Amino acid sequence: MDVNAAVAAAAAIAGVLTGVIAMLAFRWSERDQKRPTRTSLHTDPVLPPGVDTVLSVLRSSAVVLDEADAVVKASSAAYALGLVRGGKLAVEPMLQMARDTRRDGEIRQVELDLPRRGTGRGEALAVSARVAPLGSRLVLLLVEDLTEARRIEAVRRDFVANVSHELKTPVGALSLLSEAVMDASDDPEAVQRFAGRMQIEATRLTNLVQELIDLSRVQNDDPLEDAEPVRVDELVAEAVDRCRHQAGTKQITMAAGGTADLHVWGNRGQLAAALGNLVENAVNYSPARTRVGIAARRVSAPGGDMIELAVTDQGIGISDKDKDRIFERFYRVDPARSRATGGTGLGLAIVKHVAASHGGEVTVWSAEGQGSTFTLRLPEAGLARDRAGQHPDPDLDDEAGGSTESSPYEPLPAPEVLP
Repeated sequence: MDVNAAVAAAAAIAGVLTGVIAMLAFRWSERDQKRPTRTSLHTDPVLPPGVDTVLSVLRSSAVVLDEADAVVKASSAAYALGLVRGGKLAVEPMLQMARDTRRDGEIRQVELDLPRRGTGRGEALAVSARVAPLGSRLVLLLVEDLTEARRIEAVRRDFVANVSHELKTPVGALSLLSEAVMDASDDPEAVQRFAGRMQIEATRLTNLVQELIDLSRVQNDDPLEDAEPVRVDELVAEAVDRCRHQAGTKQITMAAGGTADLHVWGNRGQLAAALGNLVENAVNYSPARTRVGIAARRVSAPGGDMIELAVTDQGIGISDKDKDRIFERFYRVDPARSRATGGTGLGLAIVKHVAASHGGEVTVWSAEGQGSTFTLRLPEAGLARDRAGQHPDPDLDDEAGGSTESSPYEPLPAPEVLP
């Protein structure tokens, strides 16, 4: 009995010692984990309370740097712009600004042009960078992308300059012709000749102002506010009638055909103006005794059936370099011919905006000396309501015409377009 009691007592003592040792080891390990290490002091700085939340809701790209220029915090936008790579700020001018601000505590701001990542065209990325101290050890860098704002401002500036130039030409001509009429008051034949020229310039000025109004209207108005089912046959007939006199003067044959009884949904006035501009261009840029064809058909598309209105001519054609810019405002393939016909260079820009606002697009196929085919593609009635609201704003596309460079099918020459 005594031996057994001794063994039991020894076992109990051993168990207690083991428990005490385990508890001490656990406490020691826990305290060791909480103790800051040299590595953690340098790589894991703590942001001031609330800063992380504020940075997460900012629209600007945000980067927080520590005293060793290591990135403590960076927003996803900063990575997307290529500001942060491999845990370091990759833009040397911004890095130098951060160092200067850390040294003297002064807030700095500068605008920079940075190379755009992922493009082989050397395009610049315009940004505004602002650096400020964040506590005693950190520096905050906020970067705003100004590229789109600068592009829009450049477009507006060019538009104003072009409008001023276009208005100056007929106004100047009217001024000179009026002086000529006054000087030739005793010569009825000269007065009649100058008066005729004044009428031409006045008509040109009126057309320019009207097309500026039309362009402004299609850019700002929602075509679906006054939308209705529109018969394609009626649009074609109206476009042909609009250009009948011009075509007759040049002995140009105008033929319309294709699938009958098609309908699109939209603003009748805007659709008629767009198709009329395409037909008018075809007549103006076609030689005498040629043919202009207008054909309508239904085609299948991933989002539903589309209605295509193809206007084909046998004119001078368009070069590859001009095809990239023909939908740009005031751009003319042949300025001399445009002056002779009274063209303003706004017709195709109006067509592009009308097509986009109705959920469609306009494309072009052309070859120099072989003519051109402009295709206005619109959703069939019943689908246009859904597609028009989803189509991007054409003003955000490249002013050279964006996706309107080529037709998805090879058009036939004008005499063969229609049956």
